[in-house]
Amino acid sequence: MAGTRAAGWVPEVAGILTADQLLATGDSIAAVQQADGAIGWPDGHVDAWNHIECAMALSVCGLRAAARRAYAWLASAQRPDGSWPVRPASVLALGGAGHGSTGHGSTGTGSTGTGSTGTGSTGTGKTGTADCTAAEIFGDFTAADQSAESNHAAYAAVGAWHELLVTGDEAFAERMWPVVHGGIEFALSLQRPRGEIIWRRMADGNPDTYALLAGSSSMYQALRCGIALADHLNVPQPDWEVAAAQLGHVVAVHGEQAFADKSRYSMDWYYPVLAGPVRGSAARQRLDQGWDTFVVPGLGIRCVSDQPWVTGAETCELAIALEAIGDRATALDLVEQIQHLRAPDGAYWTGWQFANQAHFPNEQSSWTSAAVILAADALSGATNGAGIFAAAASPSSELPAGTASCGCPPGLAGAGSADPGSGPLQHP
Repeated sequence: MAGTRAAGWVPEVAGILTADQLLATGDSIAAVQQADGAIGWPDGHVDAWNHIECAMALSVCGLRAAARRAYAWLASAQRPDGSWPVRPASVLALGGAGHGSTGHGSTGTGSTGTGSTGTGSTGTGKTGTADCTAAEIFGDFTAADQSAESNHAAYAAVGAWHELLVTGDEAFAERMWPVVHGGIEFALSLQRPRGEIIWRRMADGNPDTYALLAGSSSMYQALRCGIALADHLNVPQPDWEVAAAQLGHVVAVHGEQAFADKSRYSMDWYYPVLAGPVRGSAARQRLDQGWDTFVVPGLGIRCVSDQPWVTGAETCELAIALEAIGDRATALDLVEQIQHLRAPDGAYWTGWQFANQAHFPNEQSSWTSAAVILAADALSGATNGAGIFAAAASPSSELPAGTASCGCPPGLAGAGSADPGSGPLQHP
């Protein structure tokens, strides 16, 4: 169904990306959608988080039939406990050719990276990423994974709320509510008393031993979207409100104590801002502090601080975070910089290893294309879903009485928009 879209909108970013160029990028995602609606990595394996991001991008481009096939797959693949498996490549027959993805999960928002098996490679320059295989960084997905990641399960709420915002389809929202409810409840079954959420339930049914900052930040946004959907459908979930307040607080205030140290990954740097727990002057300070560590002028941002490797998805997500806190000029600059990863047909290479002057991995990724589209929408305001990241912060930044298990007094600010400040960062 490439090129077939609903009338009315496609984003464009003046001077950077035209509507036709962004539609071509959407078509590149639809071209690799598998026959059952799943959207996978280049080897064919599928995880729910990256799949949902791609579904959101398809909807932004008006590729409605492909987006709905993606959400139908999501509903059909959900386990009874509300989670999703990582479907292995070895059991798949790809429903398309050409582009795939190599994994947008450096710190737990996708499948791998610090959330699972990949930790990048060692060294820099000529001994860095270009001398490793993608499997060494992202993990091997040829065997079925019986574990379940909390962030994958929760992210269904972001996709469903986004689709309702973009299309206004009330019947879709009603159909997706049980899927969203099950996913959120699975994630909350792994929430610790302090507020952080363990990153996965292992194959033996036991929780893993640690939480991830980027993953928990993303789940804060998922909870906010789930709460919004619940209120819209008149099925309020007060327990989710409490859980979101605790989670946002622990991300904003107790990051060093509550989460495994994955600070070499850029997603741990910007995700607390992107997903809403940290906003206002605290967000500007956080991004400013990590700027020189991760930003490579003219190329984008590093995926891993000690690797000469910039990636398109991380760069575009940082741009969305900057737009959310009022630094539009820098956000536009980053989206423009990353266009060196654009292929002639509109797809995007995952990254660029600038020491070796080579694309790395040697693959074009569906979720990198999706991140470009979502950044374009955030910057252009083309759809009603354009503000889904900017609106992620809670209207309240206080812990409810009786919910602080971290030792902080009730009412302490920390989650959401702690102050109204916005504007450009003070970075070079």
